[in-house]
Amino acid sequence: MSSSQGRKRQPSTGNVIAESVKRQVKEVGDTAQDAVVSGAWGYPIYGIYYLITHPALIRPLLPTLFKGVLVSVGVVAALFSFTYLPQVAVLAFVSGPLAFALAVPLVLGESFVVINFLTRALLVNQAGVDLFDAVLLQKGHSTLVEHGRQVTAGGSGGKSKVMGTLLMKPLSRFSTDNVVRYILTLPLNLIPVVGTVFFLGFNGFKSGPGYHARYFQLKGYDKAKKSELIKKRRGAYTAFGTMAMVLNLIPGLSIIFTFTNAVGAALWASDLEKKGRTSTADLHSARKDAREDEVEVLLPNAGGSSGSGNARKDL
Repeated sequence: MSSSQGRKRQPSTGNVIAESVKRQVKEVGDTAQDAVVSGAWGYPIYGIYYLITHPALIRPLLPTLFKGVLVSVGVVAALFSFTYLPQVAVLAFVSGPLAFALAVPLVLGESFVVINFLTRALLVNQAGVDLFDAVLLQKGHSTLVEHGRQVTAGGSGGKSKVMGTLLMKPLSRFSTDNVVRYILTLPLNLIPVVGTVFFLGFNGFKSGPGYHARYFQLKGYDKAKKSELIKKRRGAYTAFGTMAMVLNLIPGLSIIFTFTNAVGAALWASDLEKKGRTSTADLHSARKDAREDEVEVLLPNAGGSSGSGNARKDL
């Protein structure tokens, strides 16, 4: 009798599934709300502005940017020429007249995978890490950067920093997990609007923390500490990753946004560092004077190795 009553008290499979769905929907809703409120989605855009207004950071990157844009345009043109219409034909059986529109994000997504592989493997090298460190140095975080690379004082009355050899193992240029996940979720774009939004949000959710991989490395965080911080800032990292993903999908310009996203991530890291020792009220005041307080940074040649310690002297 008691065992029969015990079985009756156990929730049914349907109730368990319903509770699980309700819990996960709530988690998604909370993450989305945190993503919007955090304001982290603005840092990739801020990174564009910052790089444009700091030509000393751009000059060493110009050869890489030029080659990257050529590669990006070539890949996008080739994929649209050879894969767009075949994919429209396939999608026509599922989506009818919407096939012409739905094939566009698919081709752009495929282009992103190819461009990402080619640029990171052949062009970008460790330039993204150099750029991240340079922005932190400009924002006055010399001690933090010196945990991961040699930094020496230059001229200009001590207001110049020369970036040298990396002291830590270079970060991986290419994430196989990200590529596999990206490819597996590409079909979500077959679902009009909702599918594309979910595709961007999910990939942003997963890729967002990767933009602070260098920051975590410089801070010396172990796996447990990183997991704790990522969980705490899950909404913010989702917002950053989603906006970065949107920018990277713009045809022909993904190489440029690869660098501006790195700048945006560094600016965010700088603000996190300042918040750790500055009140929120003082942070806005500090930003007003930040431009005057920035130091000049001499980057290594973007076309060479980050560990060479050779800086361009024409900046």
